[in-house]
Parts: sequence; C-alpha cells; structure tokens
Amino acid sequence: MMKKSILKLNAISPLADGIFEGYEYGDDVKNPAGIMVRSAAMADYPAGEDLLAVARAGAGTNNIPVAEYAKKGIVVFNTPGANANAVKELVVCELFLGGRKIINAIDWVKTLKGEGANVGKLVEKGKSKFVGSEIAGKTLGVIGLGAIGIMVANAAEALGMKVIGADPYLSTHNALMLDPSVEVVPDNAQIFKRADFITVHVPLNDQTRSMFNRETLAQCKDGVVIINNARGELADAAAIAEGLASGKVARYITDFPCDELIGVEGAICVPHLGASTPEAEDNCAVMAARQLKDYLENGNITNSVNYPAVSAARGGGARICVCHKNVANMIASLASAVSARGINIANLVDKSKGDYAYGIIDLDGAADDNLLADIAKIDGVIKVRAV
Repeated sequence: MMKKSILKLNAISPLADGIFEGYEYGDDVKNPAGIMVRSAAMADYPAGEDLLAVARAGAGTNNIPVAEYAKKGIVVFNTPGANANAVKELVVCELFLGGRKIINAIDWVKTLKGEGANVGKLVEKGKSKFVGSEIAGKTLGVIGLGAIGIMVANAAEALGMKVIGADPYLSTHNALMLDPSVEVVPDNAQIFKRADFITVHVPLNDQTRSMFNRETLAQCKDGVVIINNARGELADAAAIAEGLASGKVARYITDFPCDELIGVEGAICVPHLGASTPEAEDNCAVMAARQLKDYLENGNITNSVNYPAVSAARGGGARICVCHKNVANMIASLASAVSARGINIANLVDKSKGDYAYGIIDLDGAADDNLLADIAKIDGVIKVRAV
C-alpha cells in the first residue's frame, strides 16, 4: 500500500496543503514517500527505500543529486514555466537598468539629503552625469528559448527592440509561441556578434558553464549589456570584471551575486529575486504538488529531469510502475514476467531518457507481491511498485 507521506524541506505555499489533503504532510515527516523542496541542499539527505520522488518548486535542480537519485529510482520533478512571468518582469526591469544609469543616479540623489531648497537646483545641475540610452531600436539577444526566454523575447519585441534568439533545442511548440518578428539564429556566436543587450535563460551544465568568458566577450560589441538571471556560474566572474573595467561590458546585471562582482562599477547584483513573488511561489508549489501526487497515486511522470515523461489514463485493473535502466529487451522481459503469472496486459507504455527508462503496465487483473518480486529480479530493473 502506498505511503501517503510528504516531507517539506522548505516553507511551501499553503496552496499545496489542499492538494495533499489526506496525506501526512509537514516538515517533520519520517521516511517520506515524497519530498517537496525549494532551495534546501539535498546532497547529504539520507534518501531511504520509501522515497519515490522529489518535487522541486522551481525550475533549477542544482540542489538535488539528480543523477544519484536516478540510480535509485527516485524521480525528480521541477516546474518549468511556473515562475516564468516573474522572471520575465525582472528581466524587463533590468533592460531599463542596463540602458540607463538609474541605480547610480538614485544613489547620488541620496547624497543631497539636507540640502533643503537647493535640492532642485543641484538635481538639474548634476543629472547630466547619468544620461543613458533608450532600449527601443537596440538589439536584444536571447540565449535559451524556453518558457522564460520566449516571454522575454516577446516582451522586448513589444517594447520596440530588435530581438534575436538562439536555442539548439527549440521545440516546435516553443517556436510557435514566439512573436513572428523574433529572428531565430543558429548559434550563440550570432548573439555575441550582433546584440547590444544579451539575456541568458539556460540551465547550468558542462556545456554552458562559463559561457561568458574572455573569448566570448571578445566577440561582443563594445558596451554590451549582459543580463544573467539563470545561474551565476554561466559567467566567468574574472572575465566579466575585466570587461567592465575595459568598457567592453557596459553593465553586467545578475540575480546571482558573487563576491568578485559586488561593488564593481557597472555590476548590478540583485539578491536572487527572479521568482520571489507570491504569485510565482504559489504557481510553483501547486504545479510541483500536483505532479508529485499524480506520480505517487497514478504513476504518471510529468516534468521530470531524470526520467522520461510517461502518462496513461487509468484502466480498471492494477497498475505496475517500473523504473529501469535503458537496456535492450526490457519490454519483452516485463511482458514475459506478467504473462508467466497468467495475467493479461491491458496497456503498456515505456519510454527512455538517456541511461534510464520508465514503464507503466496496466493489468486486467490484480497485481500481487509475487509478480512484483518477479519483475524486481529482472536485470536492469531499479524500482517496481503497484498503484
């Protein structure tokens, strides 16, 4: 029987409470079947045999040992797009900050405190030091055309910018969501060469780490504005500091402050506010909770980062869910194990993602412990359960 227990490793929007009605749900649950998490580091979390899935209320999963959990048959979910509007709005704000010296100007005005009636005259005299430029007519390069990148591209186009975007994994669905005026270019090199402003919306991995470095910055226009609300490690901090000092980079605006750039002229460090709105937190919590509950109760996988998306409507009989390695003849082995028990398969769907795969087997009859034990013995099976 499925354990209806969910551990919260962070404060989660109370909108998730109703979704987990009837569950043991809280921050002191022992040996949970599922975990809801935001930013808590899980590298050292003692994942027990009962743990089936982890749902991250957000897009990034760097705080979760995704690869290790895949080996254990623990499905990790995220919530792509749930906080997209919040991040988009911050990026739009940062476009204006990139074009104008608004932060510097506000700081300067604070120095006029106590000048009394002279404030107006001093403002008119000193404002020329903070002249900036409009973003309309400038070229924005968007690296990564996922949920956030698309919204940013469309918003910038509406503000009068010329928008170019690059994404080697651009889906047909996402392409159709783009404003027709957005130009999709084949690679990031085109972005570096042509853009006045660059904003990045890609995950951190071995291919994207330090994508803003001395070599790529050299390809950019002089005075480029770079906005990084994705992950701090996408940029080489030393190269950014050098670029700011030389004028190659006019401003570097990031939602991931680092010691090397705090206080550096031209660097605007925002304290990770991209998804810090109640609306985004609610959206992420609800999406994560629904995905986790659907997996625990029905075995359906939506938006997993370490297992494939597999869903099927429920039939009348038992359902068996199998996490396994992506190896040859697995489907035949699963079918043979079921038929050997004299049980008919009503539906079987199995998909792979990299080294791992996931299968849902709907039966005409019931599933007993002997059948589950037979399947568990198959070479390559990681975890099997009935729901």
